[in-house]
Amino acid sequence: MTATVVLGLAWGDEGKGRVCDALASDVDYVSRYSGGNNAGHTVRVGEEEFKLHLVPSGIVREGVVCTIGNGVVVNPEVLVEEVEALEDRGLEVRDRLKVDGRAHLIMPYHIALDSHREIALGDARIGTTNRGIGPAYEDKVARSGIRVQDIFDEGILKSKLKAALREKNAIFENVYGEKQYEVADVASWLLSFCEFIGPMVADTGTLLREALDDRERVLLEGGQATLLDNDHGTYPFVTSSNPTVGGAVVGSGISTRHLEYVVGVTKAYTTRVGDGPMPTELFDETGETIRSVGREYGTTTGRSRRVGWLDLPAVKWAASLNGITHVAITLLDVLSAVDEINICIGYEIDGERIEGYPMHQTDLHHARPVYKSLPGWGEDITWCRMRGDLPSAAQDFVGFVEAEVGAPLCMISVGPERDQAIVERIGI
Repeated sequence: MTATVVLGLAWGDEGKGRVCDALASDVDYVSRYSGGNNAGHTVRVGEEEFKLHLVPSGIVREGVVCTIGNGVVVNPEVLVEEVEALEDRGLEVRDRLKVDGRAHLIMPYHIALDSHREIALGDARIGTTNRGIGPAYEDKVARSGIRVQDIFDEGILKSKLKAALREKNAIFENVYGEKQYEVADVASWLLSFCEFIGPMVADTGTLLREALDDRERVLLEGGQATLLDNDHGTYPFVTSSNPTVGGAVVGSGISTRHLEYVVGVTKAYTTRVGDGPMPTELFDETGETIRSVGREYGTTTGRSRRVGWLDLPAVKWAASLNGITHVAITLLDVLSAVDEINICIGYEIDGERIEGYPMHQTDLHHARPVYKSLPGWGEDITWCRMRGDLPSAAQDFVGFVEAEVGAPLCMISVGPERDQAIVERIGI
């Protein structure tokens, strides 16, 4: 059997959790492959709303095995809190959740560094979630990180902490005027999670490969999104991992031969959290309407999201980069609140029309959107369950996006509830 990847085509918050939940009804495994608790996926089931940060969205589907892959950075305290909270709400989690022993851990000093750096940058800040994600990935690349498997060997753990804190403590004391971290204290904090996390630790890459060889179905769930990719995103206003399709293979531990479907997710409009260029951003009453109706506030941070019209050049570029086979459009119902809908179909820079998506960050900062205007539909669409149920103006909108992106639609969400979606199966 082959694997399906679900990833974002913009700056995150596209509704990937919603899409994963819909597709998870047909799979055996769901795996997170990148990021950490800076990501937030929301799944609604009836009157219940589940906000997930580390645990994959598939946990809400009975019988689905969920894995946190080697490419994820894990705050053990957040993991324990999230698992316990889900179990308190009646979900079976620990028997179905596996955490890769190679995944790196987010340490208290990573979170402190993240916060200090953002403050020091002032107006040039990146806009991180202050969850320690970047510093944890830095240590991973610098080969000074602490991995999940390390907490089960106290000797190795303390040796690694001693080496890591030698440099970190010098920074805290001499740059930020903060007290140093003690090896014994940090080690004690980590060792306290052994009993809880231990039964969940596994070689998740091998687990997924064997499942695929046994013709079981696997869904790879991305955190963040393409335009936040460390290599391909709007650097430096990016995350510290690769939420693109290449990162899905590396971060989950499967082979490229297992991939068949890549589902790219976009909202019917565009949002962004944090700083960085966003050519279609709206600062008017329409933007406030979309933000209010769409409840555009971060699942993880609670921060108000920046809102703009759908940026097709960016979406098309992200779709090409990831080689998507299908596209999902979310929050189409939100646009029922506006009379006229704009779609960005290109940019002008210094008065000159350009083709495609600019590589240089300077160009993107100066890009001015060129819009195609479409009529709104101004009516409730939350009851629609087939594309033909949509008003003709809404059908024209999704048809235009589908044609421009060049991939067939597999899902259109028309409301927040699990069943408020037009789902066209893709054969997984």
